[in-house]
Amino acid sequence: MIRPLFLLVLLIISSMMITACSQNDYSDLESFVHDSGNGLQGKIDPLPEVRPYKNFTYQAFDIPTPFLPRKNDQAHSAMSGIQPDLNRSKEALESYTLESLSMVGSLQQNDLIFALIKSPEGTLHRVKKGNYLGQNFGKIDHISEVEVQLVEIVQGGVNEWTERTSALMLKN
Repeated sequence: MIRPLFLLVLLIISSMMITACSQNDYSDLESFVHDSGNGLQGKIDPLPEVRPYKNFTYQAFDIPTPFLPRKNDQAHSAMSGIQPDLNRSKEALESYTLESLSMVGSLQQNDLIFALIKSPEGTLHRVKKGNYLGQNFGKIDHISEVEVQLVEIVQGGVNEWTERTSALMLKN
């Protein structure tokens, strides 16, 4: 008995839904679409000018490729004569980078000037002309009251070494 009643209620609800959806009154939607463009004024930018294609001819065939090893690296290094002395014993301040060292003062004894260099651990070292500093084989060239000038030997290529000058300034 419950089953036929349930089917009857379901039939009534579905028929009401079908009749509710069958209305064809879209007048409000049609008026919105019709009036939506009123009052709008716009201007479309013109298309950009199409430039003609310019040919490019690659002419760098004579330049050596950076992806192959350089020719005569050993000959160039031997000709320049610049190489670090790898057989000498390292000094204490050569285990630090030059940036981590700081000059904190200078001393003069007779004609000899010494510089006071502070390591990252806080230890003071007394150096003179000819001593080595930093990890790039930096040899002290000149000491003044405010700076230590040194010549470093830096590796430029596989077997190529170049010299560069650096300075360690006095820290206040």
